[in-house]
Amino acid sequence: MPQPGTVPEAGPVRIDAWVWAVRLLKTRSEAATACRAGHVKINGESVKPSQQVVSGDRVRVWAHHREVDVEVTATVRKRVGAAVATQCYVDHTPPPPPKEAFIRLPQRDRGSGRPTKKERRQLDRLRGRN
Repeated sequence: MPQPGTVPEAGPVRIDAWVWAVRLLKTRSEAATACRAGHVKINGESVKPSQQVVSGDRVRVWAHHREVDVEVTATVRKRVGAAVATQCYVDHTPPPPPKEAFIRLPQRDRGSGRPTKKERRQLDRLRGRN
């Protein structure tokens, strides 16, 4: 019988079920679709949804415009709470870049109407659409 606060090991588990169970993706079907699209990799290789994952594997998931890189420490078959889910992996995801690193396009004042022909040409030049 496992101690309270620990995660029982379930042995090899399907990757789509594990990614869903530890809350990296919202639904199991979304996890399976991500696997089929090549957005889920185990130890650097794209996998099918039925691929088995075990402790020690390195899993990379591209979802919601970000990549998550985790190392499996425990396998679970059923979806678990957020506190327990974080015990099932070690997160190796690099921190996101600072917001200052992104170039912001100038914003028009609200209610200022449509851009004039001159302003539109300036915007096109700025966006690289010559």
